Amino acid sequence: MFERFTVDARMAVVEAQLVARELGSREISPQDVFAGLARTENGDAQRLLEQLGVSRDEVLAELERIRRRGGISDADVEALTEFGIDVEQIVERVEQTHGPGALASSGKRTRRGHIPFTVEAKKTLELSLREAVKLGDKHLGQEHMLLALVQQKGAVADLLAARGVDYPTVRRAVGQREAG
Repeated sequence: MFERFTVDARMAVVEAQLVARELGSREISPQDVFAGLARTENGDAQRLLEQLGVSRDEVLAELERIRRRGGISDADVEALTEFGIDVEQIVERVEQTHGPGALASSGKRTRRGHIPFTVEAKKTLELSLREAVKLGDKHLGQEHMLLALVQQKGAVADLLAARGVDYPTVRRAVGQREAG
């Protein structure tokens, strides 16, 4: 499958691995893939997001906020709030006891070399390929990865939905880019 990836898409996967390694993660998550897209300089996903009103800095800051909360998205926080659970207060208490960023990583340094993808991140790559096929593209680019991420339930889709970016919006933007 990786032979169909564009240079930018490959760079995003490399960046995702770097993000996971920097965070001490044992696996690459969809959030890491999204961070990889955002961190790839002048990549197609970054340009698409900017076109849709979402800045790279905003994405990276929000991903950091989600990581600090142990992966809990704003939608999850909202749902827990309805049950009287204050996630921010819990995070603060955990950090007081265990130090800043205690919920953000596994706490174990990863070994050098390959970091595997989570089941969800593998699904992202599979959906990316399906998106490329649906669009009739011979390559798999960052735009396909973004389409895959935005259609899956989870922190990335929630982050983007809160900014008015959903699958139909990204799909239209990709279609307009290809028509232009």
